[in-house]
Amino acid sequence: MRINERIRVREIRVIDDAGTQLGIMAPQQALAIAREKGLDLVEVSATAVPPVCRIMDFGRFQYLEQKRARQAKKHQKTIEIKEIKFRPKVDEHDYQFKKRNIERFIEEGDKVKATVFFRGREMAHPEYGRHILERLVKELADVAIAELLPRLEGNQMSTILTQRPGVKKPTPAPAPAPAASAEPQS
Repeated sequence: MRINERIRVREIRVIDDAGTQLGIMAPQQALAIAREKGLDLVEVSATAVPPVCRIMDFGRFQYLEQKRARQAKKHQKTIEIKEIKFRPKVDEHDYQFKKRNIERFIEEGDKVKATVFFRGREMAHPEYGRHILERLVKELADVAIAELLPRLEGNQMSTILTQRPGVKKPTPAPAPAPAASAEPQS
């Protein structure tokens, strides 16, 4: 943003500190009006013809912009990529345990990278890993979709799962109130 003497055009449209338009004038004339009020002349729209400038307190304007940016950043949700590793000969209980963790991560709004890690001679049968990942995508189809299809990279086969669009996070049920005793006390 250009301010005060840095505005170097022939004429500008000026808006005062109250928000009323003062019209089109030379930058020197607008700067003189701003100096009388103890404020700055700030170019707010350089692409307009003629450029639009506003009379305001530039320091306060910068402070409010920074405050607004911090507030927006505070309410921003960062999406993490969690990684869950499988082996080609994973046991059924381990598979179900890891699948529940993936469901929980996805419901929290995170992405999940499911990886099958091959060692040694296990690389001779990558179809086992592909079967595990395809089964996982199929069983989680109601809550997640696969961003990437299972692909082999070196000795790992992986896919990325993300929350299915339109699926809302479940709201926790309110805790039941303790029941009052029906017997009179004596």
